[in-house]
Amino acid sequence: MPSVVAAPPPAGTPVPRAIARLAEHHPVELVWRNETGGITARIDRPNGSVYAKWSPAGSGESLADEAERMRWLAQAGPLPVPRVLDQASDAAGETLVTAAIDAASIVSAAGLRDPERAAAALGEGLRCLHALPVADCPFPAPDWTASTLDSAADGAGPDDLVVCHGDPCAPNTLLASGRFAGLVDLGRVGVGDRWSDLAIASWSLEWNGLADAEPAFWRAYGVVPDAARIAGWRALWDAPIVDD
Repeated sequence: MPSVVAAPPPAGTPVPRAIARLAEHHPVELVWRNETGGITARIDRPNGSVYAKWSPAGSGESLADEAERMRWLAQAGPLPVPRVLDQASDAAGETLVTAAIDAASIVSAAGLRDPERAAAALGEGLRCLHALPVADCPFPAPDWTASTLDSAADGAGPDDLVVCHGDPCAPNTLLASGRFAGLVDLGRVGVGDRWSDLAIASWSLEWNGLADAEPAFWRAYGVVPDAARIAGWRALWDAPIVDD
């Protein structure tokens, strides 16, 4: 399990200035804070709700990259992702504004009421993403060093390449009416090993109180768990990056 886990921000968390400017006088609800200090907020406007994501300068996260990937995914196939409305940057950081999807995270109160359906939605979402044609994806896998990759995934076998999410933790899957409804937090999408997503997605069920529902995840995805690959990719997830 990672040492820092993304979660809803605690009460009293200040609204980033960039989000406050976007909201103007409309209601703002802070809904998520990630490991690098980025904030996601819901803004309820008269013409429809939007989500504004802010990432501080120097965080290592690129919302411009995420917007590019979301636009590509929107036209790549029948995979529900939020529609990009705006992306900008200034000295303090970057912002990304997307249209709201009428759905909730599988780790929301609504999602946790039915753990089996929540876990199944996670599996279904990755199955849909991984079905996209690899040859059409213009984005590479994360730039892990060869030495770290070889050490962490030793014995896992050759790569099984698909279009990967890159951060497939349970909160990044949306659920509506008990079914998969969308994927979010898409800044790391790229061609990679199928098991890099599956190992972390299944692990994240444990972090979010859904460990007992893990079999539903594997059934929905449609594959038998591979213990060697799972162990290798989980080790890599927590391994320090070693420079060449």
